[in-house]
Amino acid sequence: MTAPSPSTGLTPLRRAAILASGILSTTLYFTTILVTSTVLPQIQGTMSATADEVSWIVTFNILAIAIATPMAGWLAARFGRRTVMVTCIAGLSASTLMCGLAQSLESLIFWRIVQGAIGAPTVPLAQSIMLDIFPREQHRFVMSLNGMGVILGPIIGPTLAGRLAEDLTWRWAFFMLVPVSLISFIGLYFALPKDQKPSPIGFDWIGFLSLSTAIGCLQYVLSRGQRLDWFESNEIVIFLCVAVLAFYVFIAHSLTAKQPFLNLKLLTDRNLALGLMLVSFFGMLSFTPMVLLPTLLRQYAGFPDALVGQVIGARGLGGLAGFFIAMWSEKLDPRLSMALGFLALMISGLWLMTVNLDVTPLELALNGMLQGTCIGLLFVPLSIITFSGIEPRYRAEALGVFHLLRNLASSLFISISVAEVVRSTGINYARLVEVVNPFNPSLMLPWVMGGWNAETNAGLARLSREITRQSAMIAYLNAFGLFTVVAALAIPFALAFKSVRSAAAAVGTPAPATATAPPSPPEERSPPGSDHTRKAAAE
Repeated sequence: MTAPSPSTGLTPLRRAAILASGILSTTLYFTTILVTSTVLPQIQGTMSATADEVSWIVTFNILAIAIATPMAGWLAARFGRRTVMVTCIAGLSASTLMCGLAQSLESLIFWRIVQGAIGAPTVPLAQSIMLDIFPREQHRFVMSLNGMGVILGPIIGPTLAGRLAEDLTWRWAFFMLVPVSLISFIGLYFALPKDQKPSPIGFDWIGFLSLSTAIGCLQYVLSRGQRLDWFESNEIVIFLCVAVLAFYVFIAHSLTAKQPFLNLKLLTDRNLALGLMLVSFFGMLSFTPMVLLPTLLRQYAGFPDALVGQVIGARGLGGLAGFFIAMWSEKLDPRLSMALGFLALMISGLWLMTVNLDVTPLELALNGMLQGTCIGLLFVPLSIITFSGIEPRYRAEALGVFHLLRNLASSLFISISVAEVVRSTGINYARLVEVVNPFNPSLMLPWVMGGWNAETNAGLARLSREITRQSAMIAYLNAFGLFTVVAALAIPFALAFKSVRSAAAAVGTPAPATATAPPSPPEERSPPGSDHTRKAAAE
């Protein structure tokens, strides 16, 4: 019989089972986020939705994740980590099934919100469990394996979803995940140790509700602003005022409450503050191309659904390679690794700004693999260096903020990019049609117009469709330009971190595998933190 671990009381076999179940749940979670990326054009046609409306299927799902993620620590302390994990996976399975059965855009968005909210606690809890049951010297290896779940989702979800959507319907993109979620549920139910008796701790409802209101209203403004002409609409002005007021209430309450929902005083740690800023850039760059490219390729470049899925899936293959590189590059300074990763993302953005509607699938797949490799290289060192100066008892709360900002930034940046596409398409169309008139002498030359004919209604319709395609292509290039700028802005912040060795010594803990210095003696210090988060981290 395998001897149990002296630190956790778990045998190595059971720890391996927990690790495998946690990776499966993480893979499932990220697959549910990205599974719609390939089938968005087909859903748009089925639901008769506009481009910005169909993007809500992704953005509101990520927004629900962002709001619900910080509750993970409190839920674990109140009900137990095992109870929360298995309940969330069961709810994720049910909501995924309902997404596939949805008959309207409103119902699909509703179940996507439920899916995101109920699945949100699984990632930080799985990560926290793995960091607790494995020794520190194995954290890089374990986090790399767990990060593979983040990458396997972009491979499995879009590729299979595209094939099933082409052969069957988009609904099977959701149906295929239900059996996998049941397997994850069974694995977690039997592998995780039973919870200790939960403690009746309090919850900061004022902080939670004010933050949720602020984030929700801001997301609504960004999602509907372009359609309603921004501040010309009273609706947009009202929601923006509510968002600002709610955010002010959240900040004021968090700085004065004894047990705030999110303890802002943790930001006094330099690496944590920089890590939260950098993970926001990371979130902006993670999912945005996977939302923009399918619509561009399906509607304007004429790619079939299966081919779109393969192009998007190539990004996941690159991410898998990036995580393997990160696993075996322990001696590389995390700051240098992150800076190189964001630099390569900037290069991939510049590359995307050169494509046109005649782009080949191979070129897009190579670009996606480059992006995926960068994401894989960034995630592991960013996770390690951000929490290198945080004591374990504050880790659950810090992880909640970490994932909150990543998902929030991703949702908001997707909305901004989609709004830019909608705005630029209209402006570009108006500018292009100005030169298509009988008084333009250049159009009288036969080699200019080619097969286009502006003298009949059918010819004008075909010409209008082509102008729309070109206008949209220019708009997407503008969105890719925003992607490039964000990647470039992240590079100096990646180089501003304290070294892992210095941060680990500051809290008296051994440096992780990236550092070789001996552990420093512990200092007498009591970092700020609310009582309920200390109990959550202790469990």
